Parts: sequence; C-alpha cells; structure tokens
Amino acid sequence: MNKLMKSLPALALVLAATFAFAFSPKGESLSQFGEDSGQWIDVTGVTPGPSTYTCDAAVDAHCLYDAPNGNPLSPEEDKMFVNRGIADRK
Repeated sequence: MNKLMKSLPALALVLAATFAFAFSPKGESLSQFGEDSGQWIDVTGVTPGPSTYTCDAAVDAHCLYDAPNGNPLSPEEDKMFVNRGIADRK
C-alpha cells in the first residue's frame, strides 16, 4: 500500500499530460512571423525553402515569432530569419 501511495503523484502527472494533449484544440494554426530589416512578414502556413524563407544559424537571434514584436517560438534555438523572396510574393 505504501508503494502505491508513493506512485500516485507520478500517475497524476502522466494522466494530466495525457488529457492536456487529448483535449487541446486541433487544427488551429499557430501564427508565425519573421522580421526582415524592420519589416514583419507573416509566414503562417508557408513552407521554408530557397524561394520563401529560411532560418539560418546565428548567435543570439530568433527566427520566428508568434506575432509582430511578439515572443520567439523557439527561444532555445539561435537562428535568424532570412527572407528569400516571400515578401515579394505577398
């Protein structure tokens, strides 16, 4: 019985994580913006590539944000946004 009581917090954590993923909204696209020379470019739903944009390695830089002047989507990655023609097409 004592072992069961000790494992209850871990079980609760696993169940909470399972429910969080199971009941999170599906199909909502996360907004993505890149900053190029002071201009914010909406790249939501755009596939990175040689004719759109890339996220290249850089020190103390962020590639994509959740909004103009917003929060970095991957703050742990040191990458910068490189416009490769997407702004010309919008």
